[in-house]
Amino acid sequence: MSTAPAPATPPATAPAPALVAVAHGSPDPRARHAVQALLRLVRALRPGLRVELGHLETDEPLLADTLARLRGEAVLVPLLFSRGYHIKHDIPAVIERNAAHLRVATAACLGPHPLLAEGLHSRLMEAGYRKGSPVVLAAAGSLDPESAAGTHHTADMLAARLGGVPVMPAYASAARPTVAEAVRALRAAGHAAADEEIAVASCFTAPGLFATRCAEAAPGVAAAPLGAHPALARLLLHRYDQARGARPAPARTLQTVT
Repeated sequence: MSTAPAPATPPATAPAPALVAVAHGSPDPRARHAVQALLRLVRALRPGLRVELGHLETDEPLLADTLARLRGEAVLVPLLFSRGYHIKHDIPAVIERNAAHLRVATAACLGPHPLLAEGLHSRLMEAGYRKGSPVVLAAAGSLDPESAAGTHHTADMLAARLGGVPVMPAYASAARPTVAEAVRALRAAGHAAADEEIAVASCFTAPGLFATRCAEAAPGVAAAPLGAHPALARLLLHRYDQARGARPAPARTLQTVT
């Protein structure tokens, strides 16, 4: 009597590459808290995915140390909103020196993207934005023209979400205009009278020197940095999926984590 062959053992599924969020790093302790809260939200949206953190400077763990202890595959997702020096030079240099033992892909920067505009819009609403007020979009700044073009695109998407109000980019360092200069330019162009409100949207991942400097120059409401906003967490996973060529997995619906 013959016996049926045992069912074939399905091949083992290779684990998904680790997601390594690459933060700039800041001496402000609030920055690390905000980034860690964002990554907790990412983990909740994609259970089972290994999510690690690496900083370019100042904070621990440094990106070099995170890469050194990983094995297999990793996808680096920069917590940066436009393509500037950190994307084009700093991150590739760290990979070259510290990731010869890994298969590494680097995702695109977070902006511009509709999910980024969604998060910026939401933070403005939370801050008490008054409908129709012009907005200054505050960003870190870079001498790279590609970085400035990305910030302008993000400003255009935010303006569309706000119903077409003027949204002018401004920068905390390296580039012009500053927030104060952008405010003066909006008033000079007739978008707001001297006593009318101009809001500031904060295109920063976390609190720190740049975000504080820009908020202090706001002649109206100043939105909080994006932090652990659900739209930003979904954007991290979207960039991760793009970089590994995967179809995005369904994400759970979660509220903002602080």
